[in-house]
Amino acid sequence: MGLEHHDLAHEFPEYKERIHELKIKDAHFRKLFDEYDQATTRIEALEKQGSPVADESMEDLKKERLRLKDELYALLKA
Repeated sequence: MGLEHHDLAHEFPEYKERIHELKIKDAHFRKLFDEYDQATTRIEALEKQGSPVADESMEDLKKERLRLKDELYALLKA
């Protein structure tokens, strides 16, 4: 089974230009973007190692990524 990459531009392709713009102009957005990217990288590395999906720390990491994604999406729509 292939793993799906969850970078922000892949998740919101319609906001690709806006993501780039905010990364340059908005320090808060850039900080959240970097945190989201780091969480995604950790999750994907654990998934490649075959870490159990039900693992509590993995679930916490996925919840944190989702929280960041929601906050980033709100900034993209604003």
